[in-house]
Amino acid sequence: MTRRPGDLGFRLGTGVFGVVLILIVVAIGFELTRQSMLSIQKFGLNFWRTETWDPVAGQFGALPFIWGTLYSSILALVLAAPVALGIAIFIAELCPAWLRQPLVFLTELLAAIPSIVYGLWGIFVLVPAIRSLEVWTPAWLKQFPLFSGPPLGVGMLSAGAILAVMVIPFTSSVAREVLKSVPAAQREGAYALGATRFEAIRAALFYARTGIVGAVMLGFGRALGETMAVTMVIGNNPQISMSLFAPQYTMAAVIANEFAEAADQLYLDALIEIGLVLFIITLVVNGLSRLLIWSMARSGSRSRVAAAVTPAEAAT
Repeated sequence: MTRRPGDLGFRLGTGVFGVVLILIVVAIGFELTRQSMLSIQKFGLNFWRTETWDPVAGQFGALPFIWGTLYSSILALVLAAPVALGIAIFIAELCPAWLRQPLVFLTELLAAIPSIVYGLWGIFVLVPAIRSLEVWTPAWLKQFPLFSGPPLGVGMLSAGAILAVMVIPFTSSVAREVLKSVPAAQREGAYALGATRFEAIRAALFYARTGIVGAVMLGFGRALGETMAVTMVIGNNPQISMSLFAPQYTMAAVIANEFAEAADQLYLDALIEIGLVLFIITLVVNGLSRLLIWSMARSGSRSRVAAAVTPAEAAT
């Protein structure tokens, strides 16, 4: 097939845009590394594994912030994924036609609300509600590390809950579109075999499992980098604790709170290195999620090919 000069120019032009994207990622990583070099040279890998954060003494360790970021994001994922998937299933499969569009609009509206507004709602509504929950927690349950701590209201549970609310619109929107893309033949085949409505939806979920995992991981990436809403309700205490009630800290929150107050170069470089750590963790998490999605898609394609082979073909 002969290629026209216009096709070649179009390919080169779009290729340049792809290269620009790679250059942006590399430039961000390079600049964060360059600006945090003083902290990297002084602390090395100890910056990742020490718990001390003392600007007065010039001792900085990012482990409490790494812990708080991953803990709050995973907690948000656990709380948000079932709700988001339930919303997606209802809108795509069960919702009456007259109600579907208003629900889609409300879901998209939730995704457009600024983070600071979620933070204000968390302070005035979510924190008092969780404080009441902590007060009414039985004494025997507080003996477990997961539920120990004073009933302050601000803490890991508040941060995880508000992150879950913020993640739900993204996850449910993507999962809804994935379910809508499932071929109608999948559902019709299930009904033809005598499946119930629930069984047909379950078959559609299995067919779309790769995209659903991608939707969940997209929400996880959103939770990792969230700043203002979490800063307002997590308590901002650099400690490592299993407790849902204990105030803790995240990487984005410490940068937002302390960057303007950095009194010396080492302090400033340590905060920038936390940004570098967050950048690296985000890349690793997204890389692992893409690997998971790729492996699921590959195993799914293999199973479909195996199902298409008849016994006679297999015998030959």
